[in-house]
Amino acid sequence: MAHDDPRPVPPLTIRPAGPDDAAVCAAIYDPYVRDTPITFEVDVPAADEMAQRIAAAHAWLVAEVDGRVVGYAYAGPFATRPAYRWACEVSVYLEEGRRRTGAGRALYGALLEDLTGLGYHVAVARIALPNDASLALHGRFGFEEVGVHRRIGYKLGRWHDVAILQRELAPATVPPHPPAE
Repeated sequence: MAHDDPRPVPPLTIRPAGPDDAAVCAAIYDPYVRDTPITFEVDVPAADEMAQRIAAAHAWLVAEVDGRVVGYAYAGPFATRPAYRWACEVSVYLEEGRRRTGAGRALYGALLEDLTGLGYHVAVARIALPNDASLALHGRFGFEEVGVHRRIGYKLGRWHDVAILQRELAPATVPPHPPAE
């Protein structure tokens, strides 16, 4: 449904994802992998791989409309070394045709709130450029660009830059409390 469509938009329900959501999350992700540089994956993960990702995530939420999953957002580790455990990397994916309907904003709002409650201090997003829509979405949530990796990924016949954005979720405490998992 287009953003300027006068028909009412059905309400979204945001909920935690489970293993039963793996196949639909993989299906939503599929065109991003196959047709865009938005993700640098080149093979679409199968449902069982997606189920493992859901289980391993710090948080994974899905958005539903009328009981049908239309998008998801998740957070995972930013890096593996222990000193990074208060930082996480976030992403959001919507089914085709779902942009500018409020689903991405609803998912990210809920995800960032959950991450703050879990004790994470910083959220990081990596955005393959150009991607004005994603930069705008992250900007609405207070993410700031902290750098750009130039020509870091090669996909679909060309090199792509990646913007690195981050947002503070909570004030840094000394000593920090370990995030809940």
